[in-house]
Amino acid sequence: MSSESTEVWTGWYRDRSGAEAIVITAGGSRVSTRIRGIEYTGETFAALCAAEEGGEALTGCVLEWDLPLPVVMDGATEQATLSCLLTLGERVDLSLTLHYAGAAFASGIAGGDFDEALERVRRQLPSGAEFGRRLLEAA
Repeated sequence: MSSESTEVWTGWYRDRSGAEAIVITAGGSRVSTRIRGIEYTGETFAALCAAEEGGEALTGCVLEWDLPLPVVMDGATEQATLSCLLTLGERVDLSLTLHYAGAAFASGIAGGDFDEALERVRRQLPSGAEFGRRLLEAA
């Protein structure tokens, strides 16, 4: 994803009070979402904080969302879906799974580093396969 574009993904927010559908907006080097009327924003998914001055960090919850991530193999672009599961608590756990060509390529549990988790997925793709676009670099 280039820094000039904005993407919108739908997903779920879950905590001990329940679950609700959310919309995640990613553009430039910012990620944001609104949960129970509060806007959260940050440079990374793992660093989401209430947008108000001195806002609290988002914690004690799980965020889950899917996004399209095409894969290019031998010059042909094929559709794939990246499923993302982020747990924010005492520690940050991120798990990515790419659903492509009838298989699932998983990052395993990673810290909150989206790029590192995505690279783990990319290394599992068949030889010659690459992602068809870039995602938010700071996510």
